[in-house]
Amino acid sequence: MSDFVIPLPSVATIPVSSGGVFPVRRVYCIGRNYAAHAIEMGHDPDREAPFFFQKNPNNLDASGEFPYPPHTSDVHHEAELTVVLKSGGKNIPVESALDHVYGYALSLDMTRRDLQGEMKKAGRPWEIGKAFERSAPIGPIHTVAEVGHLDTGAITLKVNGELRQEGDLNQLIWKTPEMISYLSEYFELAAGDVIMTGTPSGVGPVVKGDVMDIEIAGLGNMTVTVT
Repeated sequence: MSDFVIPLPSVATIPVSSGGVFPVRRVYCIGRNYAAHAIEMGHDPDREAPFFFQKNPNNLDASGEFPYPPHTSDVHHEAELTVVLKSGGKNIPVESALDHVYGYALSLDMTRRDLQGEMKKAGRPWEIGKAFERSAPIGPIHTVAEVGHLDTGAITLKVNGELRQEGDLNQLIWKTPEMISYLSEYFELAAGDVIMTGTPSGVGPVVKGDVMDIEIAGLGNMTVTVT
C-alpha cells in the first residue's frame, strides 16, 4: 500500500541513442555563454560571471514537435549542446568535472522572448519566458563512451533550410568542466542533472509550420517542427 495521497507523477526521461532512457532530476541552463550572443543581447561577455536559470524536467521533449505556446507573439529558437550527468557532488574540481558526465545531446531552449523581456525590465524571474511546457526540444543522448567529450565542433541551426545560427563549441565562454564546477559550488549536483550550455548568436523568431534543424558535429542532427 502506497503512502502517496495522489498518483505519483511520471519521471521525465530522455531517450539514449544506444538504448534505454535517462531519468531527469534537474535542468540547469547557462545564459549568454557565447560571446557573440552576449553582445547580440546587449551585454559584455568579458565582464560577466556565469549565471544560470532553470527549466523543469518535464519541459524536455523528444517528440520532434514544438507546439507554439500561448500568450506570446515572439518565440525564439536557441540551439544548444546539452550535458547530462551520471554523478555529482559539491565543490567539484574543474580537473575532475568531466568524470561526472554521462553524455551529450542536441537541444533547443525555446524562449517567449516578449515575456522574457517584460520580466527583465521588471527585475523579475524569467520562468514565464523560459520554463513553459515543451520549451526544451531534445534529441537522444549520446554517451561519452560513444562520442567522447565534446569541446570543439560546429553547431548550427537552420529554419526552413535557411541558416540562422552558426558557431563552434570552442567558442563557449565557460567550458563544460567549468560550468559543472561552478554549479557545484552553489548546488549539490547529482545523477540525472541536465545542463544546457548556451546558444550561439543568430537567435530569432519562429512561427507555426516552421521546421528547425539543429546540428552539432559528433551528434548528428535533430529536426523539430513548430505546430
